[in-house]
Amino acid sequence: MFNEEAGLMDKIDRNILRELQEDTTPSLAELAEKVSLSPTPCWKRIKRLEAEGYITRRFALVNPEKVGLGVSVFVHIKTRHHNSEWLASFGKVVASYPEIAECYRMSGEYDYLLRVVVKDIQSFDRFYKELVNTVEGLTDVTSSFAMEQMKYTTALPL
Repeated sequence: MFNEEAGLMDKIDRNILRELQEDTTPSLAELAEKVSLSPTPCWKRIKRLEAEGYITRRFALVNPEKVGLGVSVFVHIKTRHHNSEWLASFGKVVASYPEIAECYRMSGEYDYLLRVVVKDIQSFDRFYKELVNTVEGLTDVTSSFAMEQMKYTTALPL
């Protein structure tokens, strides 16, 4: 059972999260049956997991190729700026581009890693030119095109 004082989840909570990571479309009754609960306690656990931030959102995953966005590009960025003002400005720029699916501040050789999804190489070229002309202080921008997606999951190994 959930230990509220320690903030720990039990096996049933983890099973609920595993099931919801795979598919959020089954009914509450179906989910409850899969995790060996009745619907009301299952619903209460889901609501608690949401309230405590374990579940942050529920959404549909869209096939990028079906919507004409089958090219993934990984962009490594180095910058000469590392202050909080520049970081806030860069964060706003990143948030303004729908093509940027993911952005990470990194340790190691590069400062940032972006995953950009676009229609084709020409679309990426337009994106790239706009980005490097918008963001001040970039010293190196290196792009790698994904040739094949060998694994993709949003599910965490619970």
